[in-house]
Amino acid sequence: MADWDDNGDFDEKDEFEEEDDGFNRYGWNYYSANQPRKVTSGIKTKSERGAIGNTWWSKRWVNVLESLGMGTRLTRGRSYARMGQVLSIEIEPGVVNARVQGSMRTPYKITIQMQPLSDEAWARVMDALSAQALFAAKLLAGEMPNTIEEVFQSVHVPLFPTTSKDLRTSCSCPDWANPCKHVAAVYYILAEQFDDDPFLLFKLRGRGRDAVITMLREKRAALARESSVPALLQTAQELVPPQAALNLEAHLSTFWQAGDGLEHFVVRPQPPSTQYAVLKRLGKAPFEIHGQNMATLLERAYEVIDRAVTRKNDELDQQ
Repeated sequence: MADWDDNGDFDEKDEFEEEDDGFNRYGWNYYSANQPRKVTSGIKTKSERGAIGNTWWSKRWVNVLESLGMGTRLTRGRSYARMGQVLSIEIEPGVVNARVQGSMRTPYKITIQMQPLSDEAWARVMDALSAQALFAAKLLAGEMPNTIEEVFQSVHVPLFPTTSKDLRTSCSCPDWANPCKHVAAVYYILAEQFDDDPFLLFKLRGRGRDAVITMLREKRAALARESSVPALLQTAQELVPPQAALNLEAHLSTFWQAGDGLEHFVVRPQPPSTQYAVLKRLGKAPFEIHGQNMATLLERAYEVIDRAVTRKNDELDQQ
């Protein structure tokens, strides 16, 4: 496979330049007709046909790769990903290491690198993210805000690759194409990995989940200390006149009775911007009940309560 020179530029290997029909000028076919060895325990994509990726960020990852002019190489890689030819994948800050089974007996070793952001760049990103409470809340709950890429762009920092040079790849196969089908297969598996954990996208840029959450907490805490919340509370207290203390003994006989005002008291709960924020932030519980994680059971319980409250509100609206 083609590599990168000392200046970080892609070495085109002109003497092996590929022609449109898949053959180079010396008649060697990059895309051998040999079928890959079957794998029984590989990592398959969840999608058996159509687009790969469910969330906007995984779809964005795939769209970016497909926009970089990789053509049929990505198509062949997608087939490999769906066949389960990717044996393993490990994501570390700035680098992905994987093994893909091809037609040879020994699996190929793949490395994909993205340039990690500098500390100064991450500081700018965190300043921008922490300044918006909704963004911080979603990230702390494990969700990726829909417009987060715009936040990165606003501080002149890329989140996704912008050119093919942003991805440095290597594969132990004899194919000189970039990417070869083995690297492309890993690209698609990465998309579904991002579905399950959007923080892996940050990890490729040099900061994992714990590091991002810690930085967000510190930034939000600093903003809270600098805000004028205590002054606002004092102003509110001055505007609201103090009420006379309630004589409890004079109301003992009616303590457990509902007051007249309760009949006119109406609550209309609204869906939160982030569902199950606390559970998502805490992650999996350290114990299970009948083989199911407690956090999963609590989510289901919340869903039942939500449906019951919604149904009750609808009944009240019809009265």
